[in-house]
Amino acid sequence: MENEQKLRVLQTIAKRLNAANVTWAVGGSMLLYFKGVVSEFHDIDIIVKTDDAETVRELLAQLGALEAPKPSAKFKSRAFYELTIDGVDVDVMAGFVIVKDGMEHDCSLRDEEIKEHIQVGSETVPLHSLTAWRRNYMLMGKLEKVRLIDLAVR
Repeated sequence: MENEQKLRVLQTIAKRLNAANVTWAVGGSMLLYFKGVVSEFHDIDIIVKTDDAETVRELLAQLGALEAPKPSAKFKSRAFYELTIDGVDVDVMAGFVIVKDGMEHDCSLRDEEIKEHIQVGSETVPLHSLTAWRRNYMLMGKLEKVRLIDLAVR
């Protein structure tokens, strides 16, 4: 799928979340794409404040199909939604918790981790920090992504 289609979907999502005054940010591989760390991304990862999780679920369910939850021993987030919007996979995390070596690590969105904003079409899109995602990828054991971030921030 073309990046342009994914960016159109992100713009649509941003319009809804911004209008509802949701605290949110783009993370994952799309964040790495926007920061020039990678040249492509596969889906849209959105991290939101726990208090906004239900609002986000309702807003995005109007745009696409919510998938059935898939429990994972690696994550214990308070809310995790997978959707497909106009053919684009979208993951939404709230109260993001990563389990590593039997310990739970709270990786929830914090205001101070929203480091910058970019324009996608007519919408402002907040970006989560690379530092936070380096930590997240390290906890998930995605060492290649950690390496790419380290190379990019040198």
